[in-house]
Amino acid sequence: MGHKRKRRRTKKFLRRKEDVKQYLFVINELTAREIKRKYARSSLGIIWSVLNPLLNMVVMSLIFSTMFKRSIENFPIYFLTGQMFWSLFSGATNSAMTALVDNKGLLVRAKLPKQTFILSRIYTSLVNFGYTLIAYVMMLAVFRIKLSWTMALLPLDVLFGLVFSMGIGYLLAVAYVFFADIKYLYSVLLTLWMYLSAIFYPVSGLSEGMRGVIECNPVYAMIAFARECVMYGTVPRPELWLKLFVWSFGSLGVGLLIFKSKENQVMQKI
Repeated sequence: MGHKRKRRRTKKFLRRKEDVKQYLFVINELTAREIKRKYARSSLGIIWSVLNPLLNMVVMSLIFSTMFKRSIENFPIYFLTGQMFWSLFSGATNSAMTALVDNKGLLVRAKLPKQTFILSRIYTSLVNFGYTLIAYVMMLAVFRIKLSWTMALLPLDVLFGLVFSMGIGYLLAVAYVFFADIKYLYSVLLTLWMYLSAIFYPVSGLSEGMRGVIECNPVYAMIAFARECVMYGTVPRPELWLKLFVWSFGSLGVGLLIFKSKENQVMQKI
């Protein structure tokens, strides 16, 4: 009996291992397809993945540095840090929202977990963030930001950002199946959300009430975490760690719970 149980467990483990390999393969393929589609008609192709954010960083830093250079030290990096994390969040959630509908043919035919398609969009956003990070490092060198060991904490901030975006992505993907207009409503919400994330202005100049609202914003917490790590060479404050942990994994828990509960209805609607 003991040997039979052991064999069954081994077979079960091997099956799960193969399933995980298959899911990762599908996610990689879907990600590669999205990136190729994005630069399909471009002569420079994937080079634009680095060149585009670099040029945008140069232009935006030139524009905004003349407006806020007196109130914020090293304003271009202050702005670019915020813009980079905002792009990660907005890009991940926007693309995750349409993941199920865009892949409805494959969703019906392939026996894959539905969240595979959400994860592929989140992973695509991570890959795009990696290219943006190359441009960002170049700008750090241009503005002579000193290297600090606290920069090694940045991947944790990215992880928090991805987990939070994943949770929101699950919610949006389900909502979009039943109510396509959510795409337009969300774009309006993102505009408001962006202005409440203190990407290009200092929080210190705001009223206490407004500052409290912004400090409750999870995206602002990600941006503040990154600025403390990169610009100021300090370990982020404990409250930032706590906020990011609660918001990220709370969002993921709620998003996954609703996604799972609506899975059958999603398939019927699609």
